[in-house]
Amino acid sequence: MNKTSVSVWLRLLWMFLKVNILSPSGPASIGFLYDEAVGKIMTEERFVEAVGFSNVLPGSEALKLAMFVGFAAGGIPGVLTALLGAILPPTVLMLIVAAFLQRIQHAGWLANFVAGMSPAVAALIVMVAWELFRAGSRRKTDRRVIFIAAFSAVAFWFNIPSPFVLLGAGVLGVILFGRRSY
Repeated sequence: MNKTSVSVWLRLLWMFLKVNILSPSGPASIGFLYDEAVGKIMTEERFVEAVGFSNVLPGSEALKLAMFVGFAAGGIPGVLTALLGAILPPTVLMLIVAAFLQRIQHAGWLANFVAGMSPAVAALIVMVAWELFRAGSRRKTDRRVIFIAAFSAVAFWFNIPSPFVLLGAGVLGVILFGRRSY
């Protein structure tokens, strides 16, 4: 282990700590990470390659990008260092939030807060459902859309898992809207 390796690892750790503390999401952090990495620890071509691979492979985009950049800059120790920088901020924040919620879980106002939020969440879900329903009912015949909505509601009523309901609704859509364009 030489001084250059340690400086690369420290740079990776600081870079991913900074990106994960100051940017709100994976896609938003790509531009910030570009400014931090390109020309300092990797070339632009290598960064574009990293973003491309992180979008193709399954899993968390931010962690895949951290692993690719870490490996390109510092090998396996670079991967571990970049992952530490990417994982540490959200983990610490979630631990703080969980500890706070643990302390106040029996506070009377919290139950009232949740009781107040529940109708708003339900209204949000209804509004999204309505917009999806309207988008689907713009087709020529609304009866098919109503039938699929009714099928889905009945299936949910009987506690059929949502992936099966969605799959069934998709199959019904193929059958009922059956354009032979494939």
